[in-house]
Amino acid sequence: MHHVELAIKARLEIAHQPIEHVYFPETGIASVVAAMTGGRQSEVGIIGRDGMTGVAVVLGQDRSPNETYIQVASNGWCLPVERLRIAIAESQTLRPSLLRYAHAFLVQSSRTALVNGHSKIEERLARWLLMVNDRAEGDIIYLTHEFLATMLGSRRPGVTTALQMLEYRGLVHAKRGEITIVDRTGMIKLTDGAYGEEEQHHFSAGAD
Repeated sequence: MHHVELAIKARLEIAHQPIEHVYFPETGIASVVAAMTGGRQSEVGIIGRDGMTGVAVVLGQDRSPNETYIQVASNGWCLPVERLRIAIAESQTLRPSLLRYAHAFLVQSSRTALVNGHSKIEERLARWLLMVNDRAEGDIIYLTHEFLATMLGSRRPGVTTALQMLEYRGLVHAKRGEITIVDRTGMIKLTDGAYGEEEQHHFSAGAD
């Protein structure tokens, strides 16, 4: 493994192309994004210091239909896939550990699909900001409204309105390219269950 800087928008996995490296972010956030014909995109999972990229590799595949790229600048560790496969073959404890993380990530993705289908945009936005806050350092998140729209699979005006509502309630402070979490407890309440036991258990399990 070697230490790397992970700049914003750096592509860690390209859809339908062989995965050559897996990454373990330390301070930032990577997004796993699904795309449809016509260019529509939506985030299906996030990866921070609780996890790793390359879940497809852990599950025995060499590529994924999704893209993974950095959304909050980071540093972390990079490992060639072939080295990972060797380590898995040689260790009796590594594979079960990675499979537990893969399961947790799939639970996160299924929860995201559920929330996207049934929760209001401000609830989805609050959940997403809380999940990023879990994995980031401090309460300041550096993101644009356009990036948020992609992450939530929504139009930018809708995200802007939802963010303004959160700010009006005193839950966040927003300015260009920057969002500060002000009232985390209030944010959790606002999600109306969208950010619940699964999100918190996933993070706690990964952090351990």
